[in-house]
This record gives sequence, structure tokens and C-alpha cells, in this order.
Amino acid sequence: MRLERYREMRDFSRTPEPRGRAVLPKKNEVQGIVITHPDRVIWPQLGITKLELARYIGEVGERMLPQVANRPLTLLRCPDGAEAKCFYQRHPGSTKGEYLFVNSIPALISLTQNGAVEVHTWGVTLPDARHPDRITLDLDPDAELPWEKLRAATVLTRTLLEGLKLKSFLKTTGGKGLHVVIPILPRLGWDEVRKFSRLLAEMLAKEWPDLFTAKMAKQKRTGKVFVDYLRNADTASAVAAYSPRARPGATVSTPLAWEELDKIDLRAKFTVRSVPRRLAQLRHDPWRKYFTTRQAITAAMRRALGGARL
Repeated sequence: MRLERYREMRDFSRTPEPRGRAVLPKKNEVQGIVITHPDRVIWPQLGITKLELARYIGEVGERMLPQVANRPLTLLRCPDGAEAKCFYQRHPGSTKGEYLFVNSIPALISLTQNGAVEVHTWGVTLPDARHPDRITLDLDPDAELPWEKLRAATVLTRTLLEGLKLKSFLKTTGGKGLHVVIPILPRLGWDEVRKFSRLLAEMLAKEWPDLFTAKMAKQKRTGKVFVDYLRNADTASAVAAYSPRARPGATVSTPLAWEELDKIDLRAKFTVRSVPRRLAQLRHDPWRKYFTTRQAITAAMRRALGGARL
């Protein structure tokens, strides 16, 4: 594994403050970060601008930062808007041996200033890049699969995990699927965690073959939910909680309480404009127990999934 150097995406766009007098924030400034081209439209159909996106990140920053801080990042940058050509970035500039991370809200806002719309995180927290501390099961349904089937598949996934005594957390992806996220103690290496996540996917497909598939091939997914366990490989990533998506509607990957998984299709409900209102109305953070959950993958779990050795 060659992940040796990381560069913090610092809040380098911060406006310097003249000495001796207070400076009022500029109209195009968010938490000290000057947003250039603030009127550039990111989602044309909704009229959401670069400045509005930066303000959204500032509003949700206290919830978003713990989910992304000190994790290697993969960014989807859309300099001409979310409906134009976008590209992924893992390295700062052309430096191939370094990887990006942030650890402050202004640094998160700087990502927007530099054209990032989507923020994706790896399953590790620095400085330990060799031992994952979360598993993400991406439940990716066939486009024609109704919401009720995806909802049932998500409940069954949680049931399997509870049977293994693993706590899990739910979020929308901002796309057509859902993420089930499992915090784990960083004790196993990438290969072991990926193989364990594969065992989870294969067990779901074995127990409910009419609903799940663990096969990536498109022809195997018809009418089913693909359990994408490949998010748990070295350098792979998953969209971060509270990250917008470069998709029509300005949807957001949004943490949910399990009780919110209702009969109403939630996948497109949460957007750049609605998530701040949602957070203001919530009595409790749906993921409030995420960072106090201490659990590890055990030999007994592997045996229960039919994989005594990984």
C-alpha cells in the first residue's frame, strides 16, 4: 500500500484581516472564505449558485465535518455546474503521491470554492490509512425496482447485521440507493474488511436470492438490489454524509434514523435547500451514537457467514 503522504485542504481562500480594525464579512464570504464567481449557477433548473452551495456547507458543517474530518477524500469537481462535465480528484493538483483531507469547516467550504460539488470519503481515518474503521454497504437497486422492495432489502440487511451483533446506521445516497454504514474498530486490514463485507453481501444473496445479488454484472441485477461491497477496498470511497450530489434536484446524502425508513420514498426528499431546515427541526441527531459505537469483526461473525478464514 502506497498511501504515504496526505495534504490538508486548508482554508487558503480565507480573507486576510487588516490589523487594527474589525472587518465586516463580504456578501460573497462564508466563514471567512471568499467565494469567487458567487453567481455561477451549479444547478440550473433550481437556480442554486456557488455561493448558495457554500452557505449550505457552512450551515451543515457541524454535522458534516465529523463524518469527513481526517479521512482521505475523493472529490467530484464541477467547475461549470453540476449538469456540465465533472471530474474526480484524489490528489492535490498533479501530485500523485499525496491525498487530500480536511479538518475544519472553513476547509470544507474551500472545497466548494475550488469547484467541488460532491465529497467522497475513504473508510479510514488518518494517520492510520491501513486499517478501515467503517464498512459501507451500498444497496444499489435496479432502476425499475419499486421503493417498497428497496425498503424491505434495507430492513433485511439491518436484520442480518443485528443477528451478528453489529450496529448499523442508515443514510440516503442522494441517488437511487441507500447506504448502510457499520462503524468498526480499526483492527483489520483492507483485504480482511473487504472480504468480510463480501461475505455479508453473499449471505444476503444466499438467504434472499429473489431480492439481492452480490454480482456486479448488469444482467444479474434485473429486479434486484446489488449489494455493492466494493466500497470497502483500498482507495475506494463512498459519498459522505451531508454531501450534495451532482444530480438534478441538488439531492443530498442524508443520515436517517432507522424509524424514518417508511413507505414513502425518501431518496429524493433531501436537498441542498431542505436539509438545513431538517436539521433545525430534528430533536436528535439520527447518528448521535455513531462515534460511541465500539464493535469489532470477530471470528464468530465470520463463521456465522460461512467464512471461517478471510
